[in-house]
Amino acid sequence: DDDIFSSAFCENSEKLINVHLFALAAKYYSLSNLGVCTPLEDVLEALKGDSEGATGIKPDEFMNSKKSHEVQVMSELVDNIANYCGIKQVIDIGSGKGYLSSFLSMQYNLQVYGIDSSSSNTNGAHERNRKLKKHWRAYQSRGTENLKSQGLEKANDRPVESEIKCKTINEELLNNANSLQNQDQVIIHDLVPSCGFTEMATPATNTETEANLVTGTQSHETKLSEAVLDILNVLPADAVEDFSSSYCNCGELCEEEKVHRKMTSLKAKARKSSESNLYFPLTSCITAETELGDIITDLEDCMMVGLHTCGDLAANTLRIFTAKPEIKAVCSVGCCYHLLSEQFENQEECHDQVWGFPMCQYLKDKGWCCGRNARMSACLALERVAVGQMLPTESLFYRAVLQVIIEEIYGVTKSDRHVGKTFSKSSSFIDYVRRSLKKLELDDSKLRDSCIMDYYEKYKHRMNELEAFNMLKVVLAPCIEVLILLDRLCYLKEQENIAWSGLVKLFDPVKSPRCYAVIALKNQSC
Repeated sequence: DDDIFSSAFCENSEKLINVHLFALAAKYYSLSNLGVCTPLEDVLEALKGDSEGATGIKPDEFMNSKKSHEVQVMSELVDNIANYCGIKQVIDIGSGKGYLSSFLSMQYNLQVYGIDSSSSNTNGAHERNRKLKKHWRAYQSRGTENLKSQGLEKANDRPVESEIKCKTINEELLNNANSLQNQDQVIIHDLVPSCGFTEMATPATNTETEANLVTGTQSHETKLSEAVLDILNVLPADAVEDFSSSYCNCGELCEEEKVHRKMTSLKAKARKSSESNLYFPLTSCITAETELGDIITDLEDCMMVGLHTCGDLAANTLRIFTAKPEIKAVCSVGCCYHLLSEQFENQEECHDQVWGFPMCQYLKDKGWCCGRNARMSACLALERVAVGQMLPTESLFYRAVLQVIIEEIYGVTKSDRHVGKTFSKSSSFIDYVRRSLKKLELDDSKLRDSCIMDYYEKYKHRMNELEAFNMLKVVLAPCIEVLILLDRLCYLKEQENIAWSGLVKLFDPVKSPRCYAVIALKNQSC
């Protein structure tokens, strides 16, 4: 309990005296131990889904393994939520290069609007779709071969079931020849499941069934070739309608801009009649006060998603969700806790500002503050360190010594500028210091190379201490993340229009350290 864990620190000096007890306390207060998370399998079961990934497009051919893992897991959950709520429109906040957005649209036939503040990310979305086009024919060929081989195998083992499934495929193709959505489902999936199919087929011999299957497969191939042509016409750059604008929507849009955006949207809809499963990247800055209807002119009942929304964007996503009646559900995975704005971090009163932390009234009443150092620690990845992916000790040492230099030589204790990823570009400690000083706009001519190396030699023997200190920060990281995530969950629990909300562990934390999603569904009457 708390009394036992408190003995990890000296009562008088408040210094850490029992590292083992400290580690046990940190584990005790981690999300995995507190029992506040809802298992992903339980959520999928409640939504009448399952935990097995959908067949079809394999994104690992045009995404790295981390992104592929995240997109496949999250997109399946989003699709289940959308089906449960009876919606087809998804708004992806902080969509970046559109990995999640495009996968949701192509794999699950959802209409996705991806909103990102960076126009360069919109260009990245175009490039990603170019790669999709490159691989698309291979996917179709692979899907056709799977259809043939799996169908023939099942025809030998279960002739009645094979005939039913083959009949289902042919009926759907004939009845929905002009529907891109249904063509896409037939192409992507190895076999269309016969859900809701109640008519029993007449038993047939293996020979008859195989003949019917071959005939059905040939018919499928004919439709397949037509569908591929249609889809290839949709997939390239013009499948990604770029509604980007140099205007940053951080306040109210002018009437002229609203009219322009509405006309653009209407023209796009008129130009494409079968665009229900397309991805539309939009360039806009999202705040808690953003009116989505000004950005998306055909806004309807929808859900909001965010895969690693940075800093305050995760908090603002939840605020928009609770405020807008059209948004029926939210699934948000945040990141970059160090970039959160904190209401009680500075003593300056700023009544009009909307803060990233705290969100819930409970912590606001207590005036709770984490501080930047704690939030930086929350970004560390304990699970990765546990499997041997050690911290970058040398770069952390460089940064620590640099801090001493700028305080002692330049008298600077705080700066709005950041060093960034200077270490990877530096050939030596001297080079690192000079590059960093230039980024901080400090005059490096004050320092001789010998002076820089004197600082390095002075603190070099303490590198092990720094490594130990950072390991303690890593151990504590999950506890700080718990505080931030529970604050967001409590905020949702305080809202009257929420039917259910919870924290769900979506990803393997070794592959993707920020692995927890905040999920909520509104009352059906809202």
